[in-house]
Amino acid sequence: MCGIVGLVGDGATTRIADMNRRILHRGPDDEGFYRDEVNKVALAMRRLSILDVANGHQPMSNRDGSTWVVHNGEIFNSPELRRKLEASGHVFSTANSDTEVLLHLYDLKQEDMLADLNGMFAFVIYDRVRGRLFGARDRIGIKPLYYIDQPGRFAFASELKSLLVLPEVERKIDQDALFHYMSLRFVPGEQSILQGIRRLQPGHWFRYDLRRKHVDIHSYWKQTFHPQQERSEAEWAELIRYELREAVRRWVLSDVPVGCSLSGGVDSSALIGLLAELGAVPLRTYSLGFTGSGEESWNELPLARKVAERWETEHHELVLEPEELLRDLVKMVWHLDEPYGGGLPSWYVFQFMSQHVKVGLTGTGGDELFGDYGRYRRLEERRGGPISSRIHPSSIRLFRHFDSLWRLSSPLLSYIPDQLLGFREKHEWRHRPMLSEDPFRWLYFNAYYYFPDDLKRLTVFEDKTSMQKVPDTSTVLERYYQACGTADARDASSFVAFSTQLPDEFLLMTDRLSMAHALEARVPFLDHVFVDFMCRIPSKIRTKPGDPKYLLKRAVGDLIPNEVLRAQKRGFVIPIALWLRGQLRPLAERLLAPERLRAQGIFRPSFYEAYVRPHCEGRADFHAQVWTALMFQIWHVVFIEEQEEGVPNFSWRDLC
Repeated sequence: MCGIVGLVGDGATTRIADMNRRILHRGPDDEGFYRDEVNKVALAMRRLSILDVANGHQPMSNRDGSTWVVHNGEIFNSPELRRKLEASGHVFSTANSDTEVLLHLYDLKQEDMLADLNGMFAFVIYDRVRGRLFGARDRIGIKPLYYIDQPGRFAFASELKSLLVLPEVERKIDQDALFHYMSLRFVPGEQSILQGIRRLQPGHWFRYDLRRKHVDIHSYWKQTFHPQQERSEAEWAELIRYELREAVRRWVLSDVPVGCSLSGGVDSSALIGLLAELGAVPLRTYSLGFTGSGEESWNELPLARKVAERWETEHHELVLEPEELLRDLVKMVWHLDEPYGGGLPSWYVFQFMSQHVKVGLTGTGGDELFGDYGRYRRLEERRGGPISSRIHPSSIRLFRHFDSLWRLSSPLLSYIPDQLLGFREKHEWRHRPMLSEDPFRWLYFNAYYYFPDDLKRLTVFEDKTSMQKVPDTSTVLERYYQACGTADARDASSFVAFSTQLPDEFLLMTDRLSMAHALEARVPFLDHVFVDFMCRIPSKIRTKPGDPKYLLKRAVGDLIPNEVLRAQKRGFVIPIALWLRGQLRPLAERLLAPERLRAQGIFRPSFYEAYVRPHCEGRADFHAQVWTALMFQIWHVVFIEEQEEGVPNFSWRDLC
């Protein structure tokens, strides 16, 4: 595990050190450089030593020095691949480096090598003979890779902040990305928050031709559903146990100690049980809990203890006051690279684990594989046909009367002053349908996210003209839904999650907040062999509306305490609403003040009167909207206004 950077063009060999310095936190154990002065190519890495600790130095070359690689991640089937390569005559220089396996596979197969890999990875190979860079990202998007492609220049990096070293990179906000962020709390898709900096998408590879100065992007994997009808529910449950156990076996490959994040939920508890069944002892488990009023409704420490006691793990608990989650808020923003409106508790779990281990397993991905919180329910298929014919008639009627329901139930309109909208706009707002006559957009999109598209255009952004050109966020999600190519609402909803929220929110957050503490977070549920297997289970068997994880529980229920199996799905319900009326109120009132918004030119100055003041004064609950905007503003201070090169030395209190 490490961080990687690379640069092609004038000044590459001198600037590469600055790029690499920005990601010191990703690899404190080692660093390395490769420079080709003739072709103006430079590669660098920071290493966190996990496999072949003594001999895994990067950049690494093949025997004749014609290809060089920098690699972030782990190839979990590398021992098997190495044996096959050695049997066919390949000679290795290292003891068990998975990075060297990549070099041999590339020499043998070039782009076709990706079909052989099982793991979480982002790597780039410099092929001097063919005059090109070849890079790839794992199928699910567990490991990140950003890039820029400009005339005569190409650069890549594990984190966006490394690319900001380059003077050619302007810190201009991508309006599409910001528009979608305000609804999703994360930036989706290929675009980053900054113009010109792009993400290589999950399951994609690139080839940059040094002679033509041209990059090609190709897809090599996407989530595909091929339901097999011949097996019973019991047979599928048995196979889930086998396939998940094999995934866990692969994903504990390490030459250093491994720990497990234990939340007290079904997913992480299942991993602990399977590890114990595999004989992986001693098991180290880590749980986060909270003190304070009301914590008992969302504190999972008692459930986590049940699991730890069941398997006699070496259990560690960290107990915080909820307010302590704000302690490192500005540091989190810097490490996350892009605006993000969630993920606070994970920082402290990973920080805690990193004091004892370098590798930590988490249950990330289990929710998305087993029903994704039942988001498909409102689009459930009845008799086939177009989406609108598959929605329950009562939902259609609700949609058609949504304008009236909105006016009656939402407190928002009471706090939109005439000076905000103007009489005509305000009148039209109150008396026209909220969205286009497309049930998908309300039933799927607006039921779950924070700012409907019409509301963003009307009350959030200052530049109405330019924002009118941005596609609706609901349209973007709907395109993913349709791209799945199936009429099954459960499968298509899973495809949306695997294409957006899973890689662009949960996995991005997991990577950044773990690597901030030099901890490699692993996610066995997202082993691609297991994911492909799950996509063969008919959706009606894979999940049920009333109990999305019933099949997983049937598969591994004997490994999980009954209290955990029976517990309701929980989560860290951080008291943001109260914070914004308490200790965070001065911060919100300053960073979202009308005069600041007016000078900034991004949000309408009236955003303050429409959302911030009503919430802070307790007249309405707009905590989701205010928090989303506030986290963007902190990001803006760090990356645009202060242009911090390293971890900021100021706190959120200093911003007040």
